[in-house]
Amino acid sequence: MESKDLKTAGLKATLPRIRILEILEASENKHVSAEDVYKALLHAGEEVGLATVYRVLTQFEQAGLVQRHNFDSGHSVFEIDHGGHHDHMVCIKTGKVIEFENEEIEQLQEKIAAAHGYTLAGHNLVLYVKPKESD
Repeated sequence: MESKDLKTAGLKATLPRIRILEILEASENKHVSAEDVYKALLHAGEEVGLATVYRVLTQFEQAGLVQRHNFDSGHSVFEIDHGGHHDHMVCIKTGKVIEFENEEIEQLQEKIAAAHGYTLAGHNLVLYVKPKESD
């Protein structure tokens, strides 16, 4: 994603927006909190406040550039929206987030909606998991 993507989304390409976008793109972790972005900005010597980070991430979400997830106790994380769909598993022991795709689950959700007289417009599936116990 580049500054032209910001303009396409209707956002002015300001320095804080560009830096935050760069951090999201460069992060090894695909799911990043606003606090993580803020710390990365501080580490890079950027003078951007935490309130600005929250505001920019909300603007990115509204523009369809990122997706916000609330996996546990209201703690929001953000990921770049590259299009396509995937679901998530969250380890309740480590907090690790695992992305997955499963066509059977997708089809079953559509069947369930249809059985109740609806067409599936979208969904957000999060499975909370824990490590298997050793036998």
